[in-house]
Amino acid sequence: MIYQGFAYIYDKLMKDAPYDKWVTFINESISTHSPQAKKILDVGCGTGEIAIRLAKQQLDVTGVDISEDMLTVAQSKVDESKVDVLFLRQDMRELDGFAEQFDVVTICCDSLNYLETNDDVQATFHAVYNQLKTRGLFIFDVHSLHKIHNIFVGATFTDQDEDVSLIWNSYAAEESNSVEHDMSFFVKRDELYERYDELHYQRTYTIEEYTSLLEAASFEVIKVCGDFRFEESPTSTSERLFFIARKKE
Repeated sequence: MIYQGFAYIYDKLMKDAPYDKWVTFINESISTHSPQAKKILDVGCGTGEIAIRLAKQQLDVTGVDISEDMLTVAQSKVDESKVDVLFLRQDMRELDGFAEQFDVVTICCDSLNYLETNDDVQATFHAVYNQLKTRGLFIFDVHSLHKIHNIFVGATFTDQDEDVSLIWNSYAAEESNSVEHDMSFFVKRDELYERYDELHYQRTYTIEEYTSLLEAASFEVIKVCGDFRFEESPTSTSERLFFIARKKE
């Protein structure tokens, strides 16, 4: 499921998301491994929160997402904030049509986990490779196996404020290491609430599997980190894995 009605209340529900931590991690990665980098492609950019933050740091940022609704929200933010970000609708498996290659490609907020198959992930890694300059950086994060099996599967999450309420149930999906998120959200319209239902699917892999897929796409893995901690390797209870890879010459 591509974000549809959910896109227009996504930011309200994600108001506590640690976007600044993503930006800090990206900045640390760039300053350490590619300090001259200026041209960034943010893949799966959603409503543009990270892309806009990067643009405010005088970086040349392009954002792409498969959801037209998400991009509509992102563009409205750019218009209000007066920053310069180009947003385009593209499938991350088929990135194409850019005038120049990029110094850095990012895929943040576990967007990569929405790909359904191993082949989809491999296609994305190849597509990213083609859009990067030689020795360019590829930075992305994914859910860990621990998070899929011990935090998501069988859990119910709720969120409620004056205008929006969310009930979110997560179930094990058929494929290994995958989960389905069954979401019902209620948006206040005058004195009544309008209900929307969406089903989202996510799948992850082991660190070794991601590394193998990156190497098959001609990347070298520089670093794997856990839970936004640039200096720390993942542990068995890390919820989010961060990969920093470089395009081989």
